[in-house]
Amino acid sequence: MTRLAVAMSPERVADVCSAETRQLLEERFEVVWSGADVSRLEGAEVVLTSWGTPPLPASLWSAGNGPKVVAHAAGSVKRLIDPVIFNQGVAVFSAGGRIAWSVGEYCLASMLTLARRLPQFDQALRGGAWKPSHLRGIELAGQSVGILGASSTARALITLLKPFGCDLVVYDPYLDDDRARALGVRTASLEETLACAFVSLHVPDVPETRGLVSRKHLEAMAEGTIVVNSSRGPAIDQEALLEQVVAGRLFAALDVFDPEPPALADAVLAAPNLLISPHIAGDTVQGHLALTGYVLADVLKWLDNGTCGPSYVDPAAWPIAA
Repeated sequence: MTRLAVAMSPERVADVCSAETRQLLEERFEVVWSGADVSRLEGAEVVLTSWGTPPLPASLWSAGNGPKVVAHAAGSVKRLIDPVIFNQGVAVFSAGGRIAWSVGEYCLASMLTLARRLPQFDQALRGGAWKPSHLRGIELAGQSVGILGASSTARALITLLKPFGCDLVVYDPYLDDDRARALGVRTASLEETLACAFVSLHVPDVPETRGLVSRKHLEAMAEGTIVVNSSRGPAIDQEALLEQVVAGRLFAALDVFDPEPPALADAVLAAPNLLISPHIAGDTVQGHLALTGYVLADVLKWLDNGTCGPSYVDPAAWPIAA
């Protein structure tokens, strides 16, 4: 029986592994519940990790007989592994694709909430006003939505937006026309994408994306544009964006910041056209419980017949991965 080491705390196991998945683990593997002690990973063919797992030392593979599979029941694996292990034929899997659906729901919810001016109506009603005459929301249906990056979170949002009949515009230098047509979107320049009524960021934190949306871009946006950032804080000029929000020109939903946690001024905190949340776009009860099962399904296919599956981390995409 294949030996599998679970390199996460009991609390994290309870968070990311459903009872059904735990039963499947016990049925298919010789399971070692190693916790965060990486010394107990030796001899395991499969290592199951998540948030809180320390970086896996390259020494695990130094003798040439390290784990053949690393399955990460969380998102990015860049802080977990050294890509040199790909050269030893190690297959890596990540649950980022499952988290993407939760992020997509957050983005859709944020767009609708800001479009209908719900925070402003909420604030007005709490202050004693009833149906302020100067407030009226807009609809998402039929609007142009600019999406920066064709990542898994972007693809989840695109799927959720389909019933709204939006004009979906994507800026991604790596997205070719054939893939764009398959997604049901059209590609455009960064400037055209930022000219949409709604703009959602879905880019990884790599040198090419830091400062991608600049002060100049933000100042050129049409008044009333709704900006959602659930990707990485450095992708946008945060100071410039918040200035535009406080001035009332733009609406924004920010789940990520630069730095984290942020130190926000009182004027920013009081802005009713701003939604802020503490990096929780991908954090849901159902989503977390599904993470181990998501990667495990692909691990079993890999072990059985070499099929990669949607959670497989392609070594060729490492430089642009989140």
